[in-house]
Amino acid sequence: MTDTLSPIDPPARPALRKSLGVLDGVAIAASSTAATTSIGIGLGVTAGVVGLHLPAIMLLAFLPVLGIAGAYSRLNRVEPNAGNGYVWVGRSLTPWLGFLVGWVNIVATVAFLAYTTAVTGSAVLQLAGEAGLHRVGGHTLDPGSTAQTTAVGIVVLAAVTLTAVTGVRTAARLQGGLLVFEYVVLLGFCGYGIVTGPHAFRLSWFDPFAIPSASAIAQGLLLSVFCYWGFESAFSVNEEVRDPRDASRAGITTLVTMLALFLLGSVAFQRVLSEKELVGHGPQGLAYFGDRLASQPLAALPLVALMFSAVASLQAGVIPTARAMFAMSRDRTLGPVWARVSRRYGTPAAGTVLIGFLAAAVAALSLAIPRLADMIMATVNAVGIVVALSYALTALAAAVRFRALLREDWRQGVRAVILPALSALALLGLGGYLGWTFYTSTDHLELSANNGWFLLLMPVAMVATGFVAATWARWVRRSPYFRTGDGTDADAPQLLATPR
Repeated sequence: MTDTLSPIDPPARPALRKSLGVLDGVAIAASSTAATTSIGIGLGVTAGVVGLHLPAIMLLAFLPVLGIAGAYSRLNRVEPNAGNGYVWVGRSLTPWLGFLVGWVNIVATVAFLAYTTAVTGSAVLQLAGEAGLHRVGGHTLDPGSTAQTTAVGIVVLAAVTLTAVTGVRTAARLQGGLLVFEYVVLLGFCGYGIVTGPHAFRLSWFDPFAIPSASAIAQGLLLSVFCYWGFESAFSVNEEVRDPRDASRAGITTLVTMLALFLLGSVAFQRVLSEKELVGHGPQGLAYFGDRLASQPLAALPLVALMFSAVASLQAGVIPTARAMFAMSRDRTLGPVWARVSRRYGTPAAGTVLIGFLAAAVAALSLAIPRLADMIMATVNAVGIVVALSYALTALAAAVRFRALLREDWRQGVRAVILPALSALALLGLGGYLGWTFYTSTDHLELSANNGWFLLLMPVAMVATGFVAATWARWVRRSPYFRTGDGTDADAPQLLATPR
């Protein structure tokens, strides 16, 4: 006997092809977190805020992120969904906040893709310079030029977007190969730097109380949280893994791996480079680190690893964003184009291409900020605040959903309710404090990565547009998500099974 749907049943919801395992999830999440890119660029930016205390700030930021990861893992076990936080927050708190989580993650990822597009272009141009190619068509190649790096990066973005269309399994295999090369180079150079670096190792590097000010700790924490951002990409493909528990294993494994790599990179950079060198070389920090440790052509290997990391990160950013928009479209909170699944590849192909196009468009618009370093700083600060908000709301959703465990099993209650709630409060307080710092740091607005009002305006705009989009979805699209939190019509007829 088999079950079939009766004629009165609503049409089946679009579904994605299940083809992934734990290692595939790790490859996607690790590529999205982009440890090599974070070490090569993020450490210099963060050192400009906290000085020679990078290991301390990385450890400190790991604690709330670990609580968030626990919340994701537990929620995924009871309700695997490609929309993850969008659905979990919508069910446990309110659909309005759930939609906001989905929206800010999409907008933040598009902004991140635009930033990574320029980083990728910069790495390609730096490699061209190392190979002796300094001019093309009468134009001097400049890795610090936002226009040139963006143009080259958009070409790479188009290529990885098309790869993502052909199937998430294919993309995961490509990312796995890139990751192996990156980590071999990263471990080799950082290990050598720790052993041979000219600057003495100091325990004060691990002391968060030695960071110069509370505002430096807040901004450093937010930058570090941004470095960890991406581990949850393992949960964005939880409808494509063969076992939903594999997504949880992949997410936690990735997060712990990132901590180890960030600590290794932090100590190695501070052993090899002075604080002035760390801060001064910013986006080109990894290339300078390689030059200090080896001569050419070996010195170019960290730069090649950075380029591979940026390429993998572009693809890993496109994949989870397309899945999030697929889940939202399936619930009719976004247009139907995002829920179209390719019959040939079993992926949201149209949405994937559109995400790549949107990221390329934002990258082109970012030319309004003339210097690559300014664009990186503005984007990282803006994305850090909205990522903290998204993580916090998802953790609060877990605390609310599993609150009964406080009465049933206090040990489980601590892990499922107390730790996620504390992590959420820490991130909300951190984002609020940093927002206030931005607001009080100046008395006028200008398009500059050093202007506090501009830095604050970007996350505020992301949140504001989210409520506008939610209003449209609620009253124009009439999405059932705003009644049920999961996009299923509360008054829809139940599936009736009839024997055949």
